[in-house]
This record gives sequence, C-alpha cells and structure tokens, in this order.
Amino acid sequence: MDRARRSITPDEDLREFMSAYQAGQLDAFDRLYFALEEELRGFFRARCHDAHRVDDLVQDTFLQIHRSRRSYLRGLPVRPWVFAIAKRVLLMHVRKVRRRESPEATNLSAVAEPQAAAAGEHVALRVELADALNHIPVDGRRAFLLHHWRGLSFREIAAMLGIGPGAAKLRSSRAATRLRRLLQREIGGPGD
Repeated sequence: MDRARRSITPDEDLREFMSAYQAGQLDAFDRLYFALEEELRGFFRARCHDAHRVDDLVQDTFLQIHRSRRSYLRGLPVRPWVFAIAKRVLLMHVRKVRRRESPEATNLSAVAEPQAAAAGEHVALRVELADALNHIPVDGRRAFLLHHWRGLSFREIAAMLGIGPGAAKLRSSRAATRLRRLLQREIGGPGD
C-alpha cells in the first residue's frame, strides 16, 4: 500500500476524480485524497519540520479543496490548482505564526528565509487573482482564460464554445474589465 501511495497519479486520473467530486460523488474525494496526500505531506514537510503542523496543514489544504471545489475549471490540470491552495494554506499559517510566536519558537524554514517571504507575497497575489477569477461569470472566465492563459484565438475559442468569434471576444473583454475592477478593489484602488 505504501508503494502505491508513492507512485504519482497521472493528471488525467486526477481530472476524473475532481470532475466526479464536483458532480457530488463523495468517494471521488477519497480517491483524490489518496492520490495527493503524500505529495502534499512532502510539500509541507520540506517547509515545516513539526510533524503535527504538517498533519494540520495537509488537513487544512483538503478542507480548502472541499470548500473551493466549484472553482476548479474542468479540463485544466489538477495539481497546480491543488498546490496553489496548499501554498495559500502555508502562507496563512506562516502569517499566523508570525503574529503569535517569536521567530525563535518556530520550526518553519519559510519564516527564516527572506526569499520565502517574497515568494509568499507572490503566492498571495496569485491567490487574489484566482479569487477574483472566481467572481467572474463562467462563460466570460472561460473565454478570458482560453485567450489570455492558453493563447487561443477568438476564432478557436468560438469553435470550442459554440459561439461566434465576436461573442468570444466580447465575453473575454467583459471578463477582463470585471477582473480589473475586482483586483483594483482588493489591492486598494487604481493607483496601486
């Protein structure tokens, strides 16, 4: 059984588990948990040397996966989405530790490293972007991501979505405008 846990589950299987979980199949969560738990545990173990905290961080990550399951866009790779959540969980934990404990009392290598703090801020910005994207209607978000993230033309997007190229461009443009407004509100205003 340990040997099976150590093998890396192909992303096609993870996409299948995630789609089934989004559709309400709770056993799919168990399969997702079994497939990703060791990878997440290794991720946190490399950054936090307290076994109890590692367990807590893994559990918090799966709790956030559960809460955010509807934000996963079907067909996209699952691991980057899961590890973005894990990084956010770690960042929130590091911030909590900094507020409550002195640096000498922690075993977090991320707290002691200045580069990790900068990386944490980068992760925080990516998380804010992901949260803002979740507030954009699905049709617009899909067109926006296909154009700006995957680099597809509006003609290609139109063919995929079964709409005209003008409609694809309009959806992407509206999503970009709304995303800009959401991010300006979160960051603090247009001058930031």
